[in-house]
Amino acid sequence: MPASDRFDVVIFGASGFTGKRVVQELARIGRNYTDITWAVAGRSRNKLKTVLEEVSKKTGDDLSNITIIADVNVEDEASVKDMCSQSKVLINCCGPFMKFGEVVVAAAVESKTHYLDVSGEAQFIELLEEKYDKSAREAGIFIINACGLSSIPADLGVLFLEQNFGGTLNSVESYLITYFPPRMMNEVRRSGIVRYSSWESLINSMASVPLKKMRQQQSPNIVPELKQRCLLHKNLNKWCLPFPGADNFVINRTQRHLFSLDGKRPVQYKSYLTFPGFFTALGTIIGCIFLFILCKIPCTKRLLLNYPRLCSFGLVTYGDPKEGAMDESRFQYEMLGSGWNEGSDLRKTPDKKVVARISVTGLDPAYTGTATAIIFSAITILRERDKMPVTSGVMTGGVAFRKTSILKHLQENNIKFEIVKNSE
Repeated sequence: MPASDRFDVVIFGASGFTGKRVVQELARIGRNYTDITWAVAGRSRNKLKTVLEEVSKKTGDDLSNITIIADVNVEDEASVKDMCSQSKVLINCCGPFMKFGEVVVAAAVESKTHYLDVSGEAQFIELLEEKYDKSAREAGIFIINACGLSSIPADLGVLFLEQNFGGTLNSVESYLITYFPPRMMNEVRRSGIVRYSSWESLINSMASVPLKKMRQQQSPNIVPELKQRCLLHKNLNKWCLPFPGADNFVINRTQRHLFSLDGKRPVQYKSYLTFPGFFTALGTIIGCIFLFILCKIPCTKRLLLNYPRLCSFGLVTYGDPKEGAMDESRFQYEMLGSGWNEGSDLRKTPDKKVVARISVTGLDPAYTGTATAIIFSAITILRERDKMPVTSGVMTGGVAFRKTSILKHLQENNIKFEIVKNSE
């Protein structure tokens, strides 16, 4: 299909939990972009129609004219290619991505369709970079993973801190501070809060990480090297552990890419997760170690996947978490930047510290924030292609969007970036 006849955006997996949030946010954000055309796609026409009706009722927007692309099945490559050929930018909300994502990416490349997803699966991201980067460049398209809450705020947050540092930024230590309202904890006890697809992705990711790789440390190639802090340490008046999410992986990819692209000195990055109490943090360490061991043993891995509620002590649900359960929760990154003032000798000890804060608020900020981030990623490709890298391919959001106005749009939609402390 000629590009001029395509929808600007197609949301694949729109009837899923994340997909519904993307539809709802696009209906809201789309009021300011009335010229952008979009459609929803998935297996069941009835489910997709129900999603549009529910979002129309909730937002007051008439979505009866939104096109439904039904009967799209990842096991049917022809249906996936047909969907991709109808879109300029495809938003893929259908995970786990290691299981269902590659066929969509392959079809996007063949159809010359830009591809975005919310995957934080390092194994999947590495696979795409190794297998599809060259063909994506030849097709003139972008393949950008982790466009949701993981890892757009953190990835762009490091670039924001660097732009406002006023010198040379050497390293960033990021601390994720979370707040969960009491009703969310009550919902956890009643019916669970973690979707099974997320649980499956976590188990498979842990199972695929070689033990040798877990023990390896990055070779120090930047001086002074940012050392990993102790497994359990105290900072910002909280107990902290290394953050196991995708942020480290994605941001280090961004920095390596910018070094190879522009010769820019890489910013070293380490991320941590905070806890209010020592015993909560200690219990988390023990639980994660135990879970990691179980993932490596085939029979216990099957138990984890077949009996998720039992094995997660009620955290996992096969259905969708109750709507509104995560309202009033908050996510905040405190990014502690260290480096040198302009004109300082980079061979000496860093003499400047700047702290940036990235906060995600609003109703159900985890999923709504994810929807907001990926929608503006799509809009940026559509509207600001001239400000993105000349050469396309597989890359991070930090590389693709660093010169665009996406940060301004996120600022206006409950994802705030600010400098809170500047110590010369």
